[in-house]
Parts: sequence; C-alpha cells; structure tokens
Amino acid sequence: MSIQGNKVLIANRGEIAIRIMRACTELELPFVALYTKEDEYSGHVDEAKRLGGLESIYRIHNYLDAGDILSVADQAGATAIHPGYGFFSENYRFARRVSERDRPMSFIGPSWRVIRDLGDKINTKRLARSLGVPTVPGSDRAIYDEMEAEAIAESLFEFQANMGIKRPVVLVKASAGGGGMGIDEVEDMARFRQTYRRIRNYSLRTFNDEGVLIEQRVFNFNHLEVQIASDRTGLNPVHFGTRNCSVQSPGLQKRIEVAPGFRPENLRYEFDAQKVMDDITGYSLSIAREIKYDNVGTWEWIVTPDGKPFLMEVNTRIQVENGVSADIASIRGNKNVDLIREQIRIGLGEALGYTQADLTFDGVSIEYRIIAEDTEKGFSPWVGKIEEISWPKHDWCSFHTHVPLDRPYQIPTEYDPNLALAIIWGKDLDEAKRRGLEFLAELKLNGADSSGSPMKSNISFLVDRTENLLEF
Repeated sequence: MSIQGNKVLIANRGEIAIRIMRACTELELPFVALYTKEDEYSGHVDEAKRLGGLESIYRIHNYLDAGDILSVADQAGATAIHPGYGFFSENYRFARRVSERDRPMSFIGPSWRVIRDLGDKINTKRLARSLGVPTVPGSDRAIYDEMEAEAIAESLFEFQANMGIKRPVVLVKASAGGGGMGIDEVEDMARFRQTYRRIRNYSLRTFNDEGVLIEQRVFNFNHLEVQIASDRTGLNPVHFGTRNCSVQSPGLQKRIEVAPGFRPENLRYEFDAQKVMDDITGYSLSIAREIKYDNVGTWEWIVTPDGKPFLMEVNTRIQVENGVSADIASIRGNKNVDLIREQIRIGLGEALGYTQADLTFDGVSIEYRIIAEDTEKGFSPWVGKIEEISWPKHDWCSFHTHVPLDRPYQIPTEYDPNLALAIIWGKDLDEAKRRGLEFLAELKLNGADSSGSPMKSNISFLVDRTENLLEF
C-alpha cells in the first residue's frame, strides 16, 4: 500500500513536532504544523516554515482544543493526525473521533479500541495474567467487599515477607482515580481496615465509585521498557529491545534513559540479566499479539534486585525516549532507524516489511533530557530567557531541540521546561558514559531570569547520575 497522497497534521509542539516534520519530509509527505500564541517564537515554527513553507503552519488557541485542531485539519486538507506524545496521544475518544467522523482521517497511533483497552490498567493487568505475564501483585479488578480486600492485603504482606522485604507496604488505591488521587500506603493489617474504608468513601464522593485496588508497593527496582512496533494487521509485532529509565526526578519524571535496559557484558548482576530482558520482550510481544497491537508502543516494567520482572502498564504512543532504542538498532544491517518514521509509515497502512530476525542491536545509547529546572529546589521549573544554546558536533551524538539558535528564547510558562534531548552512542557502556560526560561538559546553555540571575538547569544532576547507569 502506498502512503503517498497523505498529508499529516502534527497535533503537538516543540522537539517532537520537529522530528515528525523531518520524518514526513523523508517520506515525501506534506505536513501541517500548529502553534499557539505562547509558542510563536518556538523553533518548531521556524522548522515548519523551512520544510513546509508558510502554508504549512497554522495558529490555534490550545493544543488540547480538539475542535480547533480538526477544523484546521479540514481547512488544510489533512488526511492523518499525528498526536506526538502527551496531549491527545493516548486519548481514545479523540482517536475515535478522528477515524470515525464524516471526513475520516488516519490516527497515527494504535487504533482507538487498543488505546482504550490498554489504557485501562485493570484490563491490562487481567489480560497480562491470562497470558501468564507477571504483574505487580495485587487485585486485577476493583474490590467492593471489605472481607475480600483484607484477604488480598494479608496475602500481599505474606508475599513480601517471603521475599525478605523488611518493611512491607501495601497500596490502597481508588480504582477510578488517577494522577495520584485517592491513594495511601499501609504498613500493617492493623491500619488496613481504616485506610480501606477511608479510600472507599473518598472514591465514592469523588468518582461516584466505591471500587478500591489493593497492590504491593515496590520500592527498590529498575524501571525497564520494551519498545514494540507492529503494522495495522496487528499480526506481526517486533521489539526494538529494552530501555532503562531508572534515573528520575523525585516526582518520578524521567531524566536519563539507556538502551539496552541492562548491560551484563559490562556489569555484574545478582541475576541473569539477559534472561530478564529476553523474558520481558517475550511477554510484551505475547500481549501485543493477543490484542492485535497495530502501531508503536511501550511496555513498562519494574525489575527487582533479585531479577523478578512485573508489568506496570502499556503506553500506547511514541515516547520521548524512542531515540535511544533506534540508536542501537539496525534493520537488515541498515543503521538509519527512525521509530517516528516507522510509526508514520505503518500508521498510514504500509506493511511492517521486516521480522524480528531482521533486527540487530549494537552498542549502548544514552539519552539526556536537558531541562530548565532547579534541581536543588525540588526540580522546580526555571522561568527565564535562554540567551545561548550550542553543543559539540560528533558523529556519535544527535541533539534535538526547539530552542531557536539565532535569537534569545523566552521559555513559555504554559508548557513544560524541557529544552532538548541529547542521544549519545558508544560501542559499550564505558564508552557511552565517557562520551556522555564529554558532551555535557562541552554543552553551552546560558540565560537569565527577569531579575538577571543566571539560569538553572539539570546538567549537574545528569553528570552526577551518569556514573552509576544500569546499576541497582
């Protein structure tokens, strides 16, 4: 199936919008780019004009205004919408609206039913367990009966005791909640009943649903991901290896990602690290096949210090860290792998065109998220103007930013303070880390806030955390 004749509307901003534009250009597809008043001076607007001309750029009120976005799509004659990440990327209602309206378009992501089914954490957990995939111990459905809740909690405390956990903790969560709402920790059965009743009542008042989830709280773990891709048939998923996303801010926001997820060639683990990676890729593919997953997506795992993996959730979108997986991958020996380009191609109906046997992996890749934030004050966003950003040019480094290079750039307070992504490749972990530190030392990032004080960034944090990458 030829994808020519399509026009892709990019319903996003910043770095990801630029990468989608470039992927479209490589595929010889015209695109439509969006910006808001706050983003008028963003580099993604410059890149849209450079690659697509003035006619490719449209101003909207808000990136979350579905009506505005679809109106532009109709005006511009777009045949597909790429949501990027964030915003509408995992909103099945938006995906359904795009694909089932009077003038239907392709949603470049999984089909809306897949987004809906895997976006439901209870449903995902139940599906995983039916396939023998390990999940975080606990209930796989909302619990409404207090006696049943107590029995589950007791079994979890016993499970943790058998694992040698010195301070076992059980999570009590409102099943209809989200974003950290309606959740508490319990350290013993003496407190459980009181906590269960409080969360149940909170859930009823807030969400009109008394359902409660009971889960084990896992403290010490590595956060691994499996990158999956499959075409619209949903029959032939492949994996692009694993990533380790354990370096995070106190708010559990990722700051460094590394592919592969473990490196037994360079580090000694107390378990068979290669087997764990093989297991979680196999488990992830089994779920993808069962649900007929039909685009790119990420299976998120936690791995305990003794090598036990547990599936947390599935993210039905391209992720910020897709570049590190592409960086270590080759397709039939071709190292020019771009997962965003693959996403667009298969999202518009092309066959995947290769199997797992055609994929090989080489080296180690590190992604640094360069962010304007004060790491000494709770990683709070820094607000000010970027006066200079420049970076060393190396064949082992790629740099993605929406910060303009030819003028000062005021960071919009309406959006996150992410400034850039740096992706570093090395033949092994030591070389990747050495090159990463070299890059961070050479990176120039300067600016000032409204009082004239110099800008804050997370570069020192990234340097400090590079030393122990992929270790427990």
